[in-house]
Amino acid sequence: MNNDWKSRLGVVFSTNPDFGYQTDDETEEVETLPNRQQKLHVYFERAGRKGKTVTLVEGFVGKEADLAALEKKLKAKCGCGGSSKDGVILIQGDHVAKIKEFLTKEGYKVC
Repeated sequence: MNNDWKSRLGVVFSTNPDFGYQTDDETEEVETLPNRQQKLHVYFERAGRKGKTVTLVEGFVGKEADLAALEKKLKAKCGCGGSSKDGVILIQGDHVAKIKEFLTKEGYKVC
């Protein structure tokens, strides 16, 4: 049991003798759904990004490693940069049509 005060999540004190602190390290990763069961939303956005346009792919359910692999494929397909985090992929620029076409060919359901 880790009693480091920095790793506690909002609990200062407990009178329960069997209480165990939960830390961020104990979160489980969800298994990645097959491509045909994924329902992804693809759109572009400019608001809050200093006028720069980004294409967002949301709705991915699965492991961070699989999300990163899909991000890498999309960046290579579009020839630009991007990032991924928490089930969302950001691709620099307006590439909605290219990404929708690519994801459809890969077997994803695209909205």
